[in-house]
Amino acid sequence: MLVAFFGLTSVARAQRAAVEETEQEINGIKHKGQRLLIQLDPKTVEKAWAGYLKEKSGGAVKGPSMLPTAKAQASKGIYTVEQGRIDTITSNPVRIVSKVEGTREGTQVWWTFDMGNAYLTKKETAKEWAAAEALLQQFARNLYIQDVRQQIADAEKVVVNTQADADRVVRQADELKNKIARNQQKKLDLEAALAANAQELEQLNKDVAQNLKQQQEAQKEVEKMRHAVELVKGKLEKIN
Repeated sequence: MLVAFFGLTSVARAQRAAVEETEQEINGIKHKGQRLLIQLDPKTVEKAWAGYLKEKSGGAVKGPSMLPTAKAQASKGIYTVEQGRIDTITSNPVRIVSKVEGTREGTQVWWTFDMGNAYLTKKETAKEWAAAEALLQQFARNLYIQDVRQQIADAEKVVVNTQADADRVVRQADELKNKIARNQQKKLDLEAALAANAQELEQLNKDVAQNLKQQQEAQKEVEKMRHAVELVKGKLEKIN
């Protein structure tokens, strides 16, 4: 349910992604252009934007410098295309200037076009504005769809892991049942062994008692034989 909620949230954001006309300062110069807020991580948006810009313009995209200098930091999030061609906007090559940055409201994607005699504005370049607006909104939709798919993939991984945990618990339960069964069998075997041992002990005690009786009887026979021998000796002495 939670995944479905976040997925629906992303879809709703994509459907209501509004493009606004704003001014943006780029390298100390203010330009009018289009702004769109995307409720996703700035790093994710910036990486996707560089690829989208290259795909749509067909030109080389110049991104911000990675050097740790003040000039490089000033160009952070700025992406430009010197000779971009976007047929839905104009048949002529245009210079595209854009910037991606995180704000308190979300990740802002801003861009404009230098068409030689004018920059992109809602009033003065209405046709180009509408085409650029559609491209910007498509970018947002693509990102939100990608985000939903990632949420689904993550959720499926959780399901797999949860199922694996559940299977492991079931296996543990089966192992415990088997151990209990083996323990019960051992108990029965021990009880049977103890019973057999008791019977054997009883028989041994009987055998010992019988042996004592036999010893006594044998001793009596010995005494009888001694007595008989003494009688014979007595008769022999009388003869001598």
